[in-house]
Amino acid sequence: MTLDPEAWRREWGRLLVLLTRRHRDVDLAEEALAEAYAAAAERWPVDGEPTNPAAWLFTAANRRAIDLRRRESTRRAALGRLAEPPPTGSEQAQDPELRLLLLACQPGLSPHAQASLALRLALGLPTSSIARLFLEQEATTAARLTRAKRRLAAGLPDLDEPDRVELRRRAGLAVEVLHLTFTAGYAPADGDLVVRADLAGEAIRLARLLARLPRADRPETLQPLLALMLLQHSRRDARTDPEGRLVLLEDQDRGRWRQDEIDEGLRLLADLAPSTGRAEEFRLQALIASEHASAPHPDATDWPGIARHYAHLEALTRSPVVRLNRAVAVAWADGAGAGLALLEGLEAALPTSHRVPAVRAELLIRAGRRDDAVEAYRRAIDLCGNEAELRHLRARLKHAERVRPPA
Repeated sequence: MTLDPEAWRREWGRLLVLLTRRHRDVDLAEEALAEAYAAAAERWPVDGEPTNPAAWLFTAANRRAIDLRRRESTRRAALGRLAEPPPTGSEQAQDPELRLLLLACQPGLSPHAQASLALRLALGLPTSSIARLFLEQEATTAARLTRAKRRLAAGLPDLDEPDRVELRRRAGLAVEVLHLTFTAGYAPADGDLVVRADLAGEAIRLARLLARLPRADRPETLQPLLALMLLQHSRRDARTDPEGRLVLLEDQDRGRWRQDEIDEGLRLLADLAPSTGRAEEFRLQALIASEHASAPHPDATDWPGIARHYAHLEALTRSPVVRLNRAVAVAWADGAGAGLALLEGLEAALPTSHRVPAVRAELLIRAGRRDDAVEAYRRAIDLCGNEAELRHLRARLKHAERVRPPA
């Protein structure tokens, strides 16, 4: 095992449950385990990786937890039945990450706090990454997590045998967290990765576990979300080139798309009828993804159909992000001018997003407005914090600067 994000998520939930079972304090267990990982990152490159990395991490975390308990005994908080072995046959309880995910979705916490807590406990996402996901200061996120963990420890409900209504409610909240997690995997705020496939894949894995709940208890949002995630995730291998550079959808090698995941996503989507609310939002997004996944080459893409789906989605959500995506589809269907018209006012609605000026720049180039495009690319570069996307934007800026302006 190496200290990469995939390994972190593979061991994090299991070790956190074991430490929680031993010390009966989720805050203590999480802090001790995080420090063990930090120690491993510092020592293993020098001393060499131990024969049993997971055992090393558990031992180091356990020792740290004991030290913390001795110095800060007031931080103990009983975790009740979470510390007990799950009952036989309870599939959703036997997976540690899923148990922690359902645990975080506690009544009394705000949706924002539930999502933050689930991302931290169940998936091991660093506080800094959660803050970027919510577009807020790290100190704000850290304070929310501290309050949420205290509420969690003070009023832990029984999750081993929840009644049907409680389980369904928690599963519905968990779907929202998984959607947020998947989105984070395909929109890294910073760093040098275009895609965090490990994070997106973990969201799909947990969604599959949720799908094993009895049919009467599955939230109606789960199937359309799983269809959406599979269809989008199927393209992960083609989203970057061997050097890690962003590859736009129209330039991707479609032979590298995962056809088995596309087929599964399409089967799930075919069973869905029009709905309302979040279920319909996910269904419409999945329909858009299916249009891309079903097109054998870029010229075969049904852009008018995609634009119609986006129009319905925007009417349902009133989201400026949806409007941005709709503008791209309309530009492909009806020309760059039509797409640019839909971008009006979006920079005020999304002032920190680099994607609005980036899309504007692409459409301006197509419309023959080179100077305006150069300015928009520079604006996008100023706002972008992801190194891989920055490389792409800088390359596009150089291309725009070489374009001969119209006479």
